[in-house]
Amino acid sequence: MKFIDTHTHLYLTQFDDDRDIVVKRAIDSSVEKMFLPNIDSKSIDKLLELSHSYPKNCFPMIGLHPTSVDENYKDELNKLEKYLGKEKFYAIGEIGIDLYWDKTFIKEQQEVFRYQINMAKEGNLPIIIHARESFNEIFEIVEKEKNEKLTGIFHSFTGNREQAEKIINWGFKIGIGGILTFKNSNLSETLKNVDIKNIVLETDSPYLAPTPKRGKRNESSYLIYIAEKIAQIKNITIEEVAEVCYANTKEIFNF
Repeated sequence: MKFIDTHTHLYLTQFDDDRDIVVKRAIDSSVEKMFLPNIDSKSIDKLLELSHSYPKNCFPMIGLHPTSVDENYKDELNKLEKYLGKEKFYAIGEIGIDLYWDKTFIKEQQEVFRYQINMAKEGNLPIIIHARESFNEIFEIVEKEKNEKLTGIFHSFTGNREQAEKIINWGFKIGIGGILTFKNSNLSETLKNVDIKNIVLETDSPYLAPTPKRGKRNESSYLIYIAEKIAQIKNITIEEVAEVCYANTKEIFNF
């Protein structure tokens, strides 16, 4: 049984005291691959350091997170593009639009999202989409920018059945994390109508730890709780969840 965490921020300061232990614990828990989404130019060196330390287990992505978009977004994009020419990255991410925390730079967020989609198309890379209170804005941009090559993951999906169907029809996968295990989440009902071939697993660690670890620092080894919940919803074995989601991830990241 092999798992892949498609979205984990193991390079952040929350892991500075025990990062190697956390990575080993994930590997020992059958999470053999961990994909690392970037935030901005300040996080990329730590992200790459971790990827270089564990080249068979940790895989870097590059992008400008929507909450890091401000009036200096062009400088940020320039810095990240320089890295893109020097290192191998597996996706452009995480990118998108976040209207939960701050709407000050909504136009800039839209422009940056559009720009990074085109970076992905030029580099033949998938995109990892952060959508928080912004499905309409994101759908509008993806609808205009998509082509037959564009694919990726809607990270930490919390949408409804209709939104899931739209994403799937575009050829994207739905990233499912700890929110699925929360008592107040309606995601279980949505997933009953989503074929597991369209799902990938993620933790978004150190955030959104699943039940029974909710409220604690999340880590990649906790992926098992999310897989168990999907197995319960789909009435299949956890081995089947692992096998199908592994294949789904392989399809997106092309490894």
